[in-house]
Amino acid sequence: MVAVASLVVAAGTVTGSVSALGHPARDEGRPVAGPSAHEPSGAPTPEGGPVTPSRARPASPDAAAGASPSARRSRTAAPPALLYRHPDTQARAWVDAHPGDARRAVIASRIADRPVAVWFADFAPSTITGRVGAVTSAAAERGRVPVLVPYVVPRRDCGGASEGGAPGLAAYDGWIDGFAAGLGSHEVVVVLEPDSIADSDCLTEPERAGRLASLARAGRVLKAANPRARVYYDAGNSDWNPAAAQAALLRRAGAASPASSDGVFTNVSNFNRTADETAYARRVLAALGGPSGLGAVIDTSRNGNGAAPDGEWCDPPGRRIGPAPTLSTGEAGIDAHLWVKPPGESDGCRGEPGTFSAEYAYELAG
Repeated sequence: MVAVASLVVAAGTVTGSVSALGHPARDEGRPVAGPSAHEPSGAPTPEGGPVTPSRARPASPDAAAGASPSARRSRTAAPPALLYRHPDTQARAWVDAHPGDARRAVIASRIADRPVAVWFADFAPSTITGRVGAVTSAAAERGRVPVLVPYVVPRRDCGGASEGGAPGLAAYDGWIDGFAAGLGSHEVVVVLEPDSIADSDCLTEPERAGRLASLARAGRVLKAANPRARVYYDAGNSDWNPAAAQAALLRRAGAASPASSDGVFTNVSNFNRTADETAYARRVLAALGGPSGLGAVIDTSRNGNGAAPDGEWCDPPGRRIGPAPTLSTGEAGIDAHLWVKPPGESDGCRGEPGTFSAEYAYELAG
């Protein structure tokens, strides 16, 4: 299980963060301090069960191997685009509620004012279209690109701390149809179901085949609903499955097909350094095959100091935020550095899973 804690747009009531619906957006026109001037995006609150990180996996045999991008992976960089900062995040709510706190300025400028992914982790089919649409329409009005995370695959996290999801694959397929209906027609990035492929060992082979087929369908549905949607599939991280083994699973999930996929994502809610994840992502893409346009996105939200030396996965001390979120990395084959896991939201050791810890956020931002 990869570390996966986050913000979720919840239906009706919410826990931890503020609901994404019914709140005016703040001014997002100013550049952000730090290594990138890309617009901060945000995300709302967790509901539908805790979403927490998992234990570190043994290093894969190819984790330390070098990786050079193949010629066919070199791509023309996309025009610069700004990421959307949703106004209702747990970090922003804390900043607004603590004007006199000595930690406020650091947490505001280095975390709350930056774009993070918006997670949808509760199975609420009747409201999903409207909740997705609220985010995508607000982003479109500002000319920004939102990052959305569907996280409702059945038996997610193999019954671990983030267990839950849809009651079955048929229900999941219907939920994805509703999710896709809210995507609109503007550019959007979809990080499709963290852990769903790398962490599928708990399934029988028929169950895994069903999940992978459902994920392949999900990508096709999302891209058919909005041809400008960029859909990325779960590649785990550089300390998990070997690149070739992960690529074999990804092919079965449709990640090599341009009808369903724009590539892969790595390091979601984990701590591995960007250089290691870049090399790993390139190995996965090379093994995956498919068109030369496939790329990768890397979660850099907490990887500034790399993983904890002792392998601790739950809110380990001494970690730092990593490279700022951007859709222009300058790295061949790497489409984006994203903050998929919102920094400061606990894995379960600095507070309840998915809840914001100012102490942890300040430590990460230091």
